[in-house]
Amino acid sequence: MMVNTDNLVAMTEANQNFSKVVRTVDESGLAVILRNNKPRYVVVDFDEYNNIAAALQMRKAKIDGAADKLIDENMEALLELAK
Repeated sequence: MMVNTDNLVAMTEANQNFSKVVRTVDESGLAVILRNNKPRYVVVDFDEYNNIAAALQMRKAKIDGAADKLIDENMEALLELAK
């Protein structure tokens, strides 16, 4: 994932100046907090979090649906294997 360097905030700076993290989120949509000079945490606007959570829920529903379909289509073979 490519990260805009303007969105990076060191952990120490985030601890001492959280308003900078909030400002970065307000301006750019997200802030990436570095720990030991590596991206560790992402802070996003709550609306964006809701969008991400909804996308993950839809993805899970699709996977669950595909798994249910596979089980239904192969129930006879699965029952035979279970013997």
